[in-house]
Amino acid sequence: MKKIVIFGGGSGLSQLLKGIKLFPLDITAVVSVFDNGRSTGLLRKEMHIPAVGDISKVMLSMSDADEDIINLMNYRFVKSKSLGIHSVKNLLLTALLDLKGNFAQALPVMEKILDVKGTILPITEDDINLVGITSDGKKIRGEAQITECAKKIVEVRYDKDLNINPKVLKAIKEADLIIFSAGSLLTSVAPHLVDKKFVKAINSAKAEKMYICNLFTQPGETDGFSVADHIKYLEKYLGKNSIDVVIANNTIMSSKLAAKYATEEQKDPVLLKEEELANMKVKVIADKLFTIEDNMYRHDSLKTGYLIFSYLMDGDEK
Repeated sequence: MKKIVIFGGGSGLSQLLKGIKLFPLDITAVVSVFDNGRSTGLLRKEMHIPAVGDISKVMLSMSDADEDIINLMNYRFVKSKSLGIHSVKNLLLTALLDLKGNFAQALPVMEKILDVKGTILPITEDDINLVGITSDGKKIRGEAQITECAKKIVEVRYDKDLNINPKVLKAIKEADLIIFSAGSLLTSVAPHLVDKKFVKAINSAKAEKMYICNLFTQPGETDGFSVADHIKYLEKYLGKNSIDVVIANNTIMSSKLAAKYATEEQKDPVLLKEEELANMKVKVIADKLFTIEDNMYRHDSLKTGYLIFSYLMDGDEK
């Protein structure tokens, strides 16, 4: 069975995993643990732990548990002023961290409860925060603060040295394909690529590197970015010519919802300009990649998963 390692965090990674888990692949999801907003931020502050929110969300996307269990995990005590901000899944994972002492011991228990298909790893066990560097050199501490910052963030760093999870290093060494998920370049993908020694390990791995490009630009972060611009941003951390293949949407989004994205949220469709990618020597896999769920544009997880699986299988036939 082919082994894939997927880097990301938040909704982008979770959406992708819903589809890819349906194919016969050995999946390792590597999740960012730097979020400091809302429920996760409060739990981090009180318990002095890495962020649990993205990991618990990814766990549900890889779970084969029945609907009642999923609904329970997403439940919030909305009538409670003290508990209402927290989902059960965040509280449960925090409790397991407190009982077991680290993710390495806590996650297998949670995976057993949720019947998770695949492996989920935090990029680190350390309690680390992101630091964003603005275009005028100012430092913004915290992922939530970076997201809310009105100034353009040109780079992200850590607030202290971190120790990369050794299981992640082992996974990338054995991988047949390394994937950088759709999601915020600034706070979901780039945070995995700050440590230069880790980047060297990624680039030294035998696996090709694939990027699943975002459907829309993000205001203040990737305004006006094409698919090629997204790859150039990643390669600012990875090094030039590091990305071998990109999966990108090639179909116009012309609904009222797309117009709402543009006018109310200042988000525009990411344009695929294949001539730019040809000059960069990046293989392009293009298709209609979007679907609309809960009045939001999302990646079609099943089609994206199929394209990833097909790419791996086609590689065997070459």
